[in-house]
Amino acid sequence: MTPIVPARRPADRLRSLLAPLGVAAVASAAAAYVTSVDPNQPGHYPTCPLLFLTGLYCPGCGSLRAVHALGHADVLSALHLNPLLVAAVPFLFYRWALWALRSWQGRPVRTNLAHPAYLWGLLAIVIVFWVIRNTPFGHFLAP
Repeated sequence: MTPIVPARRPADRLRSLLAPLGVAAVASAAAAYVTSVDPNQPGHYPTCPLLFLTGLYCPGCGSLRAVHALGHADVLSALHLNPLLVAAVPFLFYRWALWALRSWQGRPVRTNLAHPAYLWGLLAIVIVFWVIRNTPFGHFLAP
């Protein structure tokens, strides 16, 4: 026998969307700012501390310029500046959409992304990317 679940009121549905919509608003505002204030012009943003101190590119180097390029629909330039960021954008959008949909439906947002295997895998990807972009044969990954 299937249990009867009471229908959710529209106010409850909207209230459950506040967190996903808040995250979307902050991310959109940040992307709009980076799109409008060119990081290619000196003086607008601070230099990466690791790059400044060591001359090595961190995994995030080129991300601001990649977001700026994506904001201007220049995907090829964004891929050249930071391919890891460009690869992460569809995944992040998918996870956000799943969060918003499940919140709207009143279902729990379960994720197993905090499982150690996923975290170690992500850490390995970031470290490999970091090392390769700082080697002579990986210069194509440098911003």
